[in-house]
Amino acid sequence: MSKLKNKVAVITGGNSGIGFGIAEAFKNEGAVGSITGRNQTTINSSVEALDSSFIGIKGDVTRMKDLEKIFKETYNKFGKIDILVVNAGGIVDGIAMDMVSEVTEESYDKYMDLNLKSSYFTVQKALPYLNDEASIILIGSSAAHRAAPGMAIYSAAKAAIISLAKGLSLDLLDRRIRVNTLSPGSIDTPVFGKIVPQEQVEQVKQVWKNIIPVGRMGLPSDMGKAAVFLASDDSSFVVGTELLSDGGMTNISLMR
Repeated sequence: MSKLKNKVAVITGGNSGIGFGIAEAFKNEGAVGSITGRNQTTINSSVEALDSSFIGIKGDVTRMKDLEKIFKETYNKFGKIDILVVNAGGIVDGIAMDMVSEVTEESYDKYMDLNLKSSYFTVQKALPYLNDEASIILIGSSAAHRAAPGMAIYSAAKAAIISLAKGLSLDLLDRRIRVNTLSPGSIDTPVFGKIVPQEQVEQVKQVWKNIIPVGRMGLPSDMGKAAVFLASDDSSFVVGTELLSDGGMTNISLMR
């Protein structure tokens, strides 16, 4: 279990959910590095669970100064950065996803800032610290391929992420830095509690299970294994592409 031995990784939003699943998988494959988040309590508990293989850095990826701090502190600690996972994103706290008739300009900007703009500038701010031949993994979503009520902005941002990986790969060819997108489907994380009332969470999860061809929701560990592939030399010939990890939900129909 050493596909990432001697590799240093930065995982934004690595203090919970998919990000933590990726950090745990990286640790198991020999990597060290940093995880980031906005909640110091969950950062501390995640670092402890990772046996101190990773340091925790508090920061908001929508703030340029915080991004600069994240990469500078990681580089100062480990002397290099080999892998960047641009995972932070998702639901904006306090602003619900909504139908086009209800969305304000402010809520639109906040969703795009968190899910698209921050990804672009996370990569930009990392470049002075990234090794040549580094692997960058952008976290997309199967939502980029499927319309759902109230999710037009989020889905559009994630569709743009898939395109962004292609353009950034071209920009970074001279440094042999690979940029790919990992797009999860429905993953069993605490985010469901932010979308629906707690008493409805299990019911909603069952709805997802019923439409996923493999018959279950994904786990953060599933995303971790996929991210290890994209971060390791196993994917050295994979550039500017999307790995859709959604249990077949996008490409396989259960209709009889």
